[in-house]
Amino acid sequence: MILSAALGVAIGLSLGALGGGGSILTVPALVYALGVSAKHSTGASLLIVGLSSLFGMIAHARAGRVRWSVGLTVGVVSIVGSLAGTALNRRINPELLLLLFAGLMFVVAAMMIRRDRRAAPRPVARPVLVSAPSTSHDPLDEFVTLEDHVVDELVEVEEVIASTRAGKPALVAAVGVGVGFLTGFLGVGGGFIVVPSLVLILGLGLAEAVGTSLLIIAISSAFAIAERHGVHGVGASILVPFAVAAMVAAMVGNLIAGRVPARRLNQGFIVLVILVACYVTVRSVVALG
Repeated sequence: MILSAALGVAIGLSLGALGGGGSILTVPALVYALGVSAKHSTGASLLIVGLSSLFGMIAHARAGRVRWSVGLTVGVVSIVGSLAGTALNRRINPELLLLLFAGLMFVVAAMMIRRDRRAAPRPVARPVLVSAPSTSHDPLDEFVTLEDHVVDELVEVEEVIASTRAGKPALVAAVGVGVGFLTGFLGVGGGFIVVPSLVLILGLGLAEAVGTSLLIIAISSAFAIAERHGVHGVGASILVPFAVAAMVAAMVGNLIAGRVPARRLNQGFIVLVILVACYVTVRSVVALG
């Protein structure tokens, strides 16, 4: 019970602070740390991640970081993908399922590295005036003013593009189906798939994407659990402390997100995801061989 609660805290903090990540670690934690079978761990993961996402979303919603129209639409559309993913889950060898899961973790890590590089601060040169101010016209000052104007214009263009993309039904539907399939097939809420999708495909800002992703994860997880007719094969001594700790930690994670630079959190989690993916890959390959 103590180990379950400790793992739940780690999962919840990740979900609350980053809008994902906990889901992609829950299955390996249940399988390798708590001895749950691969098949049963996917169902338990859905319950744990779904509940903690719901609690984490509350804090984001209060701060105005949830796009309800996008979140509800993607969440409902994800039902289609969830049905297909759940049906395929029942036909796959458990060790092969874990190997595919590890592959997804590597993909997610690559996406996070790319996003981290894009978010890296870029130094901007600014003129330093040493001499006394002069009334004469300085072309360099005019260039700096023009540069600032261009940056403002680009920000406005990005906002227009974001609102346009988020309003395209085809893009929203595609994101929903993909998230639902991963949720049903691998038992993950898809947070680190949802967040990049909302940012890169639908054009949402990162803060809104994190809050909205928690709403989507909660909806898709609930439908996937219903399709599986509940959670089976996991005792209450594991499930209850894990879920409760994750729910509480998800709300704490939201507070941490406001104080710790998101880029630092992302970088630490990238390392963790890669290490876990390597471990799962080795274990699965040995078992299959």
